[in-house]
Amino acid sequence: MVLLRFQSTCCGPGARRYPRAVPSRDALIDLLAGLAYAELSAFDRLTEDARLAPTLAGRVEMSAMAAIEMAHHQQLAARLQSMGVAPDVAMEPFVAALDTYHSLTAPSTWLESVVKAYVGDGMAADFYREVAAFVDEPTRELIHTVLADSGRAEFAVREVQAAVAAQPGVADRLALWARRLVGEAISQTQHVLADRDALMMLMIEGTGGLAGVGELINRVTSRHEERMKALGLDS
Repeated sequence: MVLLRFQSTCCGPGARRYPRAVPSRDALIDLLAGLAYAELSAFDRLTEDARLAPTLAGRVEMSAMAAIEMAHHQQLAARLQSMGVAPDVAMEPFVAALDTYHSLTAPSTWLESVVKAYVGDGMAADFYREVAAFVDEPTRELIHTVLADSGRAEFAVREVQAAVAAQPGVADRLALWARRLVGEAISQTQHVLADRDALMMLMIEGTGGLAGVGELINRVTSRHEERMKALGLDS
């Protein structure tokens, strides 16, 4: 999961204009459905991971994040329904990859769950924001709305920095964990793109070619490194 920029005429600073007038219907459905299932999965995971919290305050904060993810899922599901698509049917092609990712990256400690919520989900959000530059404005606005930070950045930085200050040795373990998250996320994203032709074409045509896709991945990776620095961890 070599920059070719398209001059934007309507999409705001920094956005790139999709080469065609409107992305294909299949591409939009895949994009919204993949994100909808990601939000549903995040709700499930955060609800479960909240029980790892060492304090009631931490449990409350992570549970509140889960509630926000469910609200975002419902917004995306409503958009799919407005397009005449059953959300459960549209999400089905993304179940295997996302469930595999979560099964391979199930946290065993509270700090691992916090890092996953911030680093893993943040990297996925950056990917969707990049691809949102290639779709129509209403869809782009919806994607940005559901990807807005719900306070997890401040929460994660506070939790991890406090833990590292108390036990410096935990930093290396968390950095290794974060690298594992990234590796598994990239692997499963590749599986999805290999199976969903419309979504892959959206990226290729939106960025101008495979070199542009590579540049997109580089930008996502760079922002991941920024998150790691914010946590005080080596990337």
